[in-house]
Order: sequence, then structure tokens, then C-alpha cells
Amino acid sequence: MKVFVISPGMYTYGAMVIAGIVRDAGHEVTLTRTLEAPPGETVFLSLYSTQNLMDDALKSFISAYRHAGGRVYVGGPVSAVPRMVLGELGPDAVICGEGEAGALALLRDGISPDVPGIAYTGPDGAVFSGPAPPCPVSRPLPFIPKEIGMQDVRGASAYIETHRGCIGACTFCQVPRFFGREMRSRPLDEILAEVQAFKDAGARRLSVSGGTGSLYGYTDGNLNDEAFADLLRGMAEIMGPKNVSSPDIRVDCISDTVLDAIRDYTIGWVFFGLESGSDRVLRLMGKGATAAQAGEAIDACRAHGLHVAGSFIVGYPTETAAEYEETKDFIAEYALDDVFISIAEPIPGTPLADLSLRTPDTENPAFAPHTGEYKSLHLTEAEARSFDLRMHADLFKPGLHVVTDQIFNAYLAEVRKDGEMVRKVTDLLRQYA
Repeated sequence: MKVFVISPGMYTYGAMVIAGIVRDAGHEVTLTRTLEAPPGETVFLSLYSTQNLMDDALKSFISAYRHAGGRVYVGGPVSAVPRMVLGELGPDAVICGEGEAGALALLRDGISPDVPGIAYTGPDGAVFSGPAPPCPVSRPLPFIPKEIGMQDVRGASAYIETHRGCIGACTFCQVPRFFGREMRSRPLDEILAEVQAFKDAGARRLSVSGGTGSLYGYTDGNLNDEAFADLLRGMAEIMGPKNVSSPDIRVDCISDTVLDAIRDYTIGWVFFGLESGSDRVLRLMGKGATAAQAGEAIDACRAHGLHVAGSFIVGYPTETAAEYEETKDFIAEYALDDVFISIAEPIPGTPLADLSLRTPDTENPAFAPHTGEYKSLHLTEAEARSFDLRMHADLFKPGLHVVTDQIFNAYLAEVRKDGEMVRKVTDLLRQYA
């Protein structure tokens, strides 16, 4: 059977995994980033963003392809609320959660209530066949496209999966809900064989994925920092340490061994999801750590010679002006090497989505109009905080960072775009609440 795996815009790791298992099952596979496929075949769409559900080009492609006799199956993180995917995109079926087994079962058996982990539209509405069991993490090599070396995702050609699951319970994150909270680590020899295959295909830099890299080898409630060090050492021996990164780490998942390994075998950066300087907001987010613990983690990284970047989320429903000021104070105190700021996006299937639906617009910074110093810019409170924090963070980054008119206008355009998307996602949630 001819199968087309489409990953719109960029080659996601999930799309490469699905294409690989379908290929190894004996099918003829094409992996592409464009919405194109010959009529009458089977298409798997790998979608990672809620924004995909509002993409008119994607909707048109699915409708036209099905009308011409082809089959379209949708999978990826958007599957968290399958009724929403069916209603907005109209595919033949949605593969819910981990997709390997569901993809092969659909190719073998077609749409049926006996295929676990899928959703489809029946005579009486949406049908969900029930959750599929977690997939084995030991598997063949992914389908690596020839042009992988030309791809750049946050500085890497690809993010490779070393484990599934997360011990955290962040209310804005899909990872523990998609993969569960039980850690499943891949065999080291398989990971390193995959790293070699990526290098042979032209990959320039690889990053460790999985939410928090140092959870690799996590067992019985304990970090296995030696396993993590072995992982990075093995990757560096293949790629070279300047072509490996393991940026995403929880502030409560570090040790001297972990930090030394990041320093010795990677580009030397740590990326913490810091999110807020307010302990009340951090509890609301389910972070499991305080602002003081975050500060201690930053200090530890610098003691080991590492650069530290941090992400912050502003405009969380019920976040007060005083709590936002605590985030500004945190940034001023720790002068991070880089800062990434986003407005709280209620991703479907997360507790944040539920909180957004319960919060009146007048109390939700994503909708409430800003009445302070940026009033003339006609921003929401969340947009104003995002805009303000970007400029504030620039004041405390190492080196000189001047906010020129060009940077001012770029920041303004970014926060308006982010704010509009958050409101669109919230409105979409309301339709399916």
C-alpha cells in the first residue's frame, strides 16, 4: 500500500517515527512537509499545534482529498480532544495518543470499534474506541528525510526522543497527559544507532526531547544521572559536543553529574521552564517547585559553567498585577542569558483549558483590556505584560541590549499575534465545552 505521511511545515519527530514503522511494516512510504499526495491513497497527518485545527488550507486539503476517494487519518498532540479534531478538520479517523499501534491497525483493519485508540464519526456522532495501551519505546529507526540537514528547529535539525512520560503535572502541558507520568526510557544502543543514522543523513545538530532530558533512565522515583551522562557522552562521540543539546530541564531534576554532563558533552546551555516569579501562580500551574528553588537551580548551573535560559508564561487566568511584578523582580535578580515569553495558551485537554473556560473574560488577562501605561497601544492585559516583560528582560541580559524602534515594533507584533491566537483557541474550546 502507498502511504503518505504529511507533517505540515516541518518534519516532526513523531511523523518520522510513524513513517518508519509504516515503512518497516512493508508499505511504500513518502514523508513530506507539503499538503500534497496523489489521489486515492492513504494519508497520515501529523499535527502538533492547536493552530492546525484553525488552518483553512489544511481543512481544504482534507475535504478535497477525501472527496477524491483518499483516506485521511490525523494524529499527534492535537488528538487530545478527538471530537474537536473531527468537528474542525473532518478526517476519516483520529489516532488518539501514542500513534504507532493505531496507525498500523488502521492500515491493516480499517476503521473499526475493535481498533483501540481511534475516534471517528459514526451514524450517531463521534465514536471513541477506547484508549490504546502505551506503545513500546523500543522500535526500528525512524524515516529520516534526505533534507533533514536543512531543517532548523530551535537550532537543531531534529529533537530525538529518548524517553516517554513526565513526572510533572504542569497544568498547561500535554506531555504527562499524552504519554503518562510513568517513565519509559529507550535502550541506549537504539538511541545511539538513531543518532548515527541522523548524522549519516546530514543532520547538523541533535537535541534531546522528552520534556526533561535528565529524566532519561528515571526509575523508582529516582534520577539516574549516570544513565543521562552516558546518553550525552554517546551522542557527543558521534555528533561532537558542539552539535548536541539537551536544553529542557526541570529545576528539580538536576545534580552535579547532570550539569557536568551538559557542560562537557553539549553546547552548554540549560533551558528551564521557570514560568513565573510568583509562588501562588507556580502552584496554580502545578510546577512542583518554588521561585526560590528555581533561583537555586540557576545558581547551580552557573557554578558549573553553563548558560541559562528561561521561559515565562504571562497572563495566566487569575494572575494579578502584583504577581506579574514578582516575575519582573525574578528576572532582574537572576539576569538570565536568554528569556522566552509567551501568553498562557489553553491547550485542549489540559487543566489550563478548563480554568480558562471557568474564568470570566473580565478576570482573564487574555481578554481584559489593559488600562495602564500601554493603554494607547490597545492591548489586552496579557499582551501588555508579554510586551513589557520582553523589554524588561532585555535590560538584564548579559551585554548591551538596546530596544530600538525595530525591536519595539517586532515585540508589539509578536504579542498581538500571540494574544489573538490565545483568544481564538479559547473560543474554539467554548464551542466544544
